[in-house]
Amino acid sequence: MALKPLIAANWKMNGNRELVSTVTEAVASLSAAVDVLVCPPATLLPVFKAQRNFALGGQDVSAAQAGAYTGQLSVALLKEASASYCLVGHSERRQYQFESDSLIAQKVAAAIAGGITPVLCIGETLAERQQEKTEQVLAKQLAAVYASQPELLSKSVIAYEPIWAIGTGESATPEQAQLTHAFIRAELSRYDAEAATQLRILYGGSVNAANSAALFAQPDINGALVGGASLKPDEFVQICLSAKD
Repeated sequence: MALKPLIAANWKMNGNRELVSTVTEAVASLSAAVDVLVCPPATLLPVFKAQRNFALGGQDVSAAQAGAYTGQLSVALLKEASASYCLVGHSERRQYQFESDSLIAQKVAAAIAGGITPVLCIGETLAERQQEKTEQVLAKQLAAVYASQPELLSKSVIAYEPIWAIGTGESATPEQAQLTHAFIRAELSRYDAEAATQLRILYGGSVNAANSAALFAQPDINGALVGGASLKPDEFVQICLSAKD
């Protein structure tokens, strides 16, 4: 993991003011050797203090700049709430909000145009893995965003989340994850070889304090997108520390 690691917390539809306070206090002890990102529900973004040693992000972003889009948040609104990152294309939004590859590509472009960093989430289902379609699925998801917009790659972060591992307690082995991350980097080099070498590719899918160090030891795993464990401040800090090591 030669690139500076990024550990991102996705709180999903969880959290409150107390968690904001405890996470802020816990993360304050971390050094600058690791970049930390917290993506809480949007209503909690303004609760975080301006003085902190980590970045904030949205869990989604609109492809539109403004207008009659009830319930959506534009890049400008996220920036107003101090967000400098946003998740895009998380599997739960692809599944429950039926987000298409085309819409996700628009969101990545909108985020970068507005000055925030998109964390593009990609991943395969269990059925697709069992049918040995993992690389085919990931290549399609990446091509939808970068084949026609290669200039966006240098300003992006990728999060590989095998859908079968999210919230299940199951995780890809470090070796499995490394093979997939290496494929992702090689695939992206087709669009911008230089950017692909500098791109941070995060692993997500039941990352916890017990498995994080082995994952971070892999050369193409540059951090993690952490779900359930990010709601436990002490464990989240342990994950961050294992990335630094």
